[in-house]
Amino acid sequence: MTPTATERDAPDECRAPEPDPCRVGGARTDARPSGGPLLLGVRHHGPGSARGVRAALDAARPAAVLVEGPAEADALVALAADPDMRPPVALLAHAVDDPGRAAFWPMAAFSPEWVAIRWALDHGAAVRFIDVPAAHTLAAADPTWSDEDDEDAVSGSGLRIDPVAELARAAGYEDAERWWEDVVELRGDGDPTAPFEALAEAMGALRETYGHGGHPRDLVREASMRLRLRAARKEFGDSVAVVCGAWHVPALTRRTTVAADKALLKGLPRAKTELTWVPWTHRRLARRSGYGAGIDAPGWYAHLFAAPDRPVERWMTKVAGLLRAEDHPVSSAHVIEAVRLAETLAALRGRPAPGLDETTDAVRAVLCEGSDVPLDLVRDRLVVGDVLGEVPAAAPAVPLQRDLTRRQRTLRLKPEAQERELGLDLRKETDAERSRLLHRLRLLGVPWGEPATGRAGTGTFRETWRLRWEPELHVQVAEAGVWGTTVEAAATAKAESRALAATALTDITALAEQCLLAGLTDALPVVMRALADRAALDTDVAHLAEALPALARSLRYGDVRGTGTAALGEVAAGLAERICVGLPPACAGLDTDAAAQMRDRLDAVHTSIGLLADRPADGSHTDRPDRPDLVRRWAGVLRRLAERDRIPGVIRGRAARLLLDEGRIGEGDAATLMSRALSPGTPPADAAAWIDGFVGGASGGGLLLVHDERLLGLVDAWLTSVPDQAFGDVLPLLRRTFSAYEPGVRRTLGELVARGPRSGGPGPSDPGTPGFAPTADPARADGVLPLLHLILGTEALA
Repeated sequence: MTPTATERDAPDECRAPEPDPCRVGGARTDARPSGGPLLLGVRHHGPGSARGVRAALDAARPAAVLVEGPAEADALVALAADPDMRPPVALLAHAVDDPGRAAFWPMAAFSPEWVAIRWALDHGAAVRFIDVPAAHTLAAADPTWSDEDDEDAVSGSGLRIDPVAELARAAGYEDAERWWEDVVELRGDGDPTAPFEALAEAMGALRETYGHGGHPRDLVREASMRLRLRAARKEFGDSVAVVCGAWHVPALTRRTTVAADKALLKGLPRAKTELTWVPWTHRRLARRSGYGAGIDAPGWYAHLFAAPDRPVERWMTKVAGLLRAEDHPVSSAHVIEAVRLAETLAALRGRPAPGLDETTDAVRAVLCEGSDVPLDLVRDRLVVGDVLGEVPAAAPAVPLQRDLTRRQRTLRLKPEAQERELGLDLRKETDAERSRLLHRLRLLGVPWGEPATGRAGTGTFRETWRLRWEPELHVQVAEAGVWGTTVEAAATAKAESRALAATALTDITALAEQCLLAGLTDALPVVMRALADRAALDTDVAHLAEALPALARSLRYGDVRGTGTAALGEVAAGLAERICVGLPPACAGLDTDAAAQMRDRLDAVHTSIGLLADRPADGSHTDRPDRPDLVRRWAGVLRRLAERDRIPGVIRGRAARLLLDEGRIGEGDAATLMSRALSPGTPPADAAAWIDGFVGGASGGGLLLVHDERLLGLVDAWLTSVPDQAFGDVLPLLRRTFSAYEPGVRRTLGELVARGPRSGGPGPSDPGTPGFAPTADPARADGVLPLLHLILGTEALA
């Protein structure tokens, strides 16, 4: 629904015998036909068109200015004069009953429509929007609005033409953007209406050839424009100026009747809509961003509009400032030479002035010394840019948006278009409130911030967020407004609704974690009741194992966030007990894929029970394990898993490794379990799976094999005994196991195997082990103490 630079027109079937007062004799279409209204056909978001519009309006001084845009926006036009309104901005229309159905009409400082609006407000002229009302645009699908109609509209092919590309091709240009820059954006000052007259005549010729150009919905849009133009002429006479896409100008001078235009608008579906102004960004004006508005280089166009005199020199200076800020050596001589090169390239290419291509080539060759790496920075920061507009507080907004804006100001969280990282210390009240706000917005489906891994890792007192405000978040805020009028109330209502509707235990546990992070104490009772009910009914151990980690993590948040977690702790302990009972039977007889998934669940449950052991039943914090029975039961479960032959090898291996890491078995017992798993009677695939479970992945198994040659010897002996016909089957699993090790670990293991590790017993390596001395060297050990004291911030003992 966003207007673009290539908008099309209605076909000739719309013509009627009654002449229109805007019509000029013959086939010619002018900017101001026979003293009628001033028709200024533009390209949306074109700085040359914007300067031309301003000059034409200064010369004509119309009493009314008509602008292409949704008709309901007339009530909002006065806000454009507010001092707090700063483009780029956009008109946002959304359906009241379904806020997700929305459309934007973006305007930048260099948009001709914005220039026309500001000129009218500054000179006391009336402003009217003349496009089809947004109520029709956002309504249910109707054949009138379908671009699938009239497939044979263009030479029987149904193709949609790009008017600018067609004119560029006729002029001998392969690049439509370059042609437009040459004839419009880079042209000098002169007759302000001459370019509009020439462009209107060219578009008239295209319309005679291509009709509506493959866009039948423009029939309706242009009928609305003609009707509103007639109404304005009745009120203001011929002292009217129209600013619209150049493609529409011929349609505004077409012979038609009021009845014919009204017939096209009759019966269109309607939806109850609301309109407002919202901030927009230059990046969203670029085609590649997903909300295209017809230009690739909004930052460049903004520069051309703001610096009509010596634009190349000013641009090179701006580029030099950016590169210097990024520690690239750029001097004044570089800038002078880059300007000269750009002007020379323009002369060689026959262009009236250096355009974006010439300036980019000059920047690459001179300022970037031929490298595309700093050039990419220039393209991202300057050619496109992250400029974010602002709208005044008086602009209409849903109550939820107003509360969010108030919270942003209170917490000093300014929305910014450029991504930035925000570190929070949750022990500080302001940072804790910021965290709760961001978590509540994520629960509401407004991802202004995304959690990131910060310097504190997984600590509970610190959070790191990546913040970036995108214009479409305004639509998501409007959608979330159905849940409440404040962020906290809306998040609470949505959490309660999700808890009642959830059927999977993991969904409820994840929701409980979100509620604790967001500080939604009012929603927790509902969530906890749903969690207890679902946990009591779910008998699938896999579901219980997937649900437990979220609950265990949630128990860490009570201290720092001031949220009680006693009820949550009881549910988590109950789940852990049920997992201890049901896990061994659930692991028997699993296939390869199911066993790998269960191994991951085993790791998660083990970590979760460790967290639960550090939390007493009342939810308070203590450094002493308060659930020794649970820890002992879990150790018994791991031992049963490690010793049962019916359990898949990958699970037995991981259980043995967890027992070894926790000190529940010694290295001798681990070697015994490995010997059994790698015995000649064990199928090679099952033995390889056991190895993967014991030393695979990021478990630190590589270092374990480096420091315990007995285990390495067992693995080596088994590997050399694998029959040739079975080796190809186990090789992929072994490759996955050992490829996860660090390069240094793999190299050391290779050296140990090449030397021939002993397998007679555990303990330190032989005196000849590469990288290890036969005995400890106290002098070398003492040498690292000063560095350790420096890192730890302690003082060395005298």
